Amino acid sequence: MTDIAAQKAATLPAFRTRVLPVVVVDDADHAVDLARALWAGGIDAIEVTLRSDAALAAIERIARHAPEVVVGAGTVLSAQQLHQARDAGARFALSPGCTPALLQAALSARLPFVPGVATPSEAMRAAEAGYSLLKFFPAESLGGPDTLRAWAGPLPHLRWCPTGGITAARVADYLALPTVAMVGGSWLTPRSALQAKDWGAITALARDAVQRSATGAAAPQP
Repeated sequence: MTDIAAQKAATLPAFRTRVLPVVVVDDADHAVDLARALWAGGIDAIEVTLRSDAALAAIERIARHAPEVVVGAGTVLSAQQLHQARDAGARFALSPGCTPALLQAALSARLPFVPGVATPSEAMRAAEAGYSLLKFFPAESLGGPDTLRAWAGPLPHLRWCPTGGITAARVADYLALPTVAMVGGSWLTPRSALQAKDWGAITALARDAVQRSATGAAAPQP
């Protein structure tokens, strides 16, 4: 493994939302309308997962035509995908896991990166590589807020973006933890609404998520 312990991960771009929509975009023509619908509901960031052939084009269109929304790439599994996402206009990236090659690629590219972890050992390795904001995935299957609460004792310096199986009803439970920086979820952009181009429904879901995050959240620790 390359020695990257002395390096520090790039800082995530500033956005106000603490609820991050996790989206599969099947049609890049819908990307800008989707981003604007989320913005209208008070959400200013989006994670477009690299799970469809349209993903990179969707990232490019959001970056170009809806720059008020900070667009990131999710499900980044390789250095090649990381560079493709950056070149398309992604301002940050997330992965369900982490490998030495991917951690190094993100550091070298200076692209803010949130590596996924599922155990304390994985979290410690990511922290040694320079990362302090980590994706806890799959959150609900791994014990949800109770697990993160337990990890806060030995790992108080780490901050979390839990994703995986989280619903609107659980947002406040996660954000009540001071170590949780934001919560990722796909409930904000149901595929049925995307296919129907029901942007009003997505705006309503975004507005509800913002309200839940405001009423149930603890202030994240620096």
